[in-house]
Amino acid sequence: MKLKSFAPTMLALATMAALPAYAVTEIQWWHSMGGALGEALNGLADQFNASQTDYKVLATFKGSYPESMTAAIASFRAGNAPHLLQVFEVGTATMMAAKGAIVPVATVMANAKEPFDPKAYLPTVTGYYTDLKGNMLSFPFNSSTVMFYINKDAFKKAGLAPVAPKTWKEVVATAEKLKAAGQQCVYTTSWPSWMHIENFSAWHNVPIGTKQNGMGGLDTVFTIDSPLHVRHIGMLGDMSKKGLFTYAGRTNQGDAKFSSGECAMFSGSAGAQAGIKKAAKFDWSINFIPYHDDVAGAPQNSIIGGASVWVMGGKKPDEYKGVAKFLAFLSKPAIQMQWHTTTGYVPITKAAYEVTRASGFYDKNPGADMPIKQLTNKAPTANSKGLRFGNFVQGRTVIEEELENVFAGKKDAKTALGDAVRRGNEILRQFEAANK
Repeated sequence: MKLKSFAPTMLALATMAALPAYAVTEIQWWHSMGGALGEALNGLADQFNASQTDYKVLATFKGSYPESMTAAIASFRAGNAPHLLQVFEVGTATMMAAKGAIVPVATVMANAKEPFDPKAYLPTVTGYYTDLKGNMLSFPFNSSTVMFYINKDAFKKAGLAPVAPKTWKEVVATAEKLKAAGQQCVYTTSWPSWMHIENFSAWHNVPIGTKQNGMGGLDTVFTIDSPLHVRHIGMLGDMSKKGLFTYAGRTNQGDAKFSSGECAMFSGSAGAQAGIKKAAKFDWSINFIPYHDDVAGAPQNSIIGGASVWVMGGKKPDEYKGVAKFLAFLSKPAIQMQWHTTTGYVPITKAAYEVTRASGFYDKNPGADMPIKQLTNKAPTANSKGLRFGNFVQGRTVIEEELENVFAGKKDAKTALGDAVRRGNEILRQFEAANK
């Protein structure tokens, strides 16, 4: 009797074991964020995974932005690309030219019937990642702009009012006083090309290149050897010679020099706030970047940096549905508010900004809305909408090499920027020839 009653149970168990297990569709997301920012990014993936049971986003750190972009394109050719790839803003034109490697975000969202309205995003954000027809190509994610930070305690120690200088004349005068008071590192910057060429140009409403900074065609040329550019970079070279400017490196090395208290003034990403909040043991403030007050119309508006998320090609329809749901999740005002208030990156939608403002966050954290105000200081012009130069990863490297020559006293600003234009244009012509 016992064996008879046990047999049906065994049969049922065997039948259940033979049934296919319910599979969760995995979405691979390659990114370039470490430290506090990486923790915040992983938190977003975890929240999405906990919010539903059909899809699982697997976030993987793949090194620096150039490293992850190179790895993703190589993996696409090998047939095993991730679904999502975080690419810094200067890689936009290169990704657009990667035929078949990407699927426009607008297409992915429309096919999945997920809500997606480009007009809901900040104009300075959408302009960077849309084609000439207004279709969004990639999903804005960690959008930032360059800001100017000061160590208020260092200012007070030097007998200065803890107020950031507004013009470059005031920066030099303040730097001299800080240096005289014993401050060893007075001013430094992260991302020197992004700050002192790209955003400098937009902030003063002068072009970086022809054809609307490359957005109007591949036959663009650089114009960063103008008298204003030469004057500004020459000023930095002079500051470096006098010990008023400390060169930190080509990427975000300046962040640590400021957050550690080593440098009293610093220009860097709005996204640097997460690290500064975590490390700084002094009072600090975030401010608009300085401008030359004899330039008509300045300041204009700054341009974004950071990165967007691209959808890679060659995936299954159900996987793209999961991608669309994840991007819709990231667009939610509450999620954008969380990302913005945790990291310092700007909220990419107008609704998220309004929700954050209504929450009282900006009242409790003075200056936290400064990046948004700077990006929207004035309506963008053809010179301040953004840039889209082919192979600009290499182009920016050339610019930075020439800036380093000025900072080290090896070249004067006019010669260095002339060489940057010549070398940069060679890269542009190579890209144009390869993508006609």
